[in-house]
Amino acid sequence: MIPARFAPVLFGLILSGLMSLLVSGVATFRALGLIDGFIGLWLGAWLAAWAIAFPAVLIVAPITRRLVARLTAPAA
Repeated sequence: MIPARFAPVLFGLILSGLMSLLVSGVATFRALGLIDGFIGLWLGAWLAAWAIAFPAVLIVAPITRRLVARLTAPAA
């Protein structure tokens, strides 16, 4: 089991991995269509995207949480 103190990093890892997988798949499909070797090209694009997305999520998530807290009213 992973200690709870690593939850934010694990969340960022999983979220960035899934989102970059989906977005790179759509972008690769739109750019190339369903060609031979599509899966390999998609996975290559995904790994490159994930390498950017993971640190970006770790930096942007706290800023986003603060912004959402300011934009939402406390529960009555």
